[in-house]
Amino acid sequence: MNRLCIFGGTMVLGYAGWYVGDLLGFEFFGCFLISGAGSIVGVWLGWKLAQRLER
Repeated sequence: MNRLCIFGGTMVLGYAGWYVGDLLGFEFFGCFLISGAGSIVGVWLGWKLAQRLER
């Protein structure tokens, strides 16, 4: 369950970060950095969600 939640959080927030960067007019590298930050947040949120679901 832990890996699945982390994977889902990484995918969703990584893509959302890329989309936001694209909306703001960033080029490839800017979108890549924002997507990476979103993925890191997604890992953390997915891990927290997995902890709550395992209780």
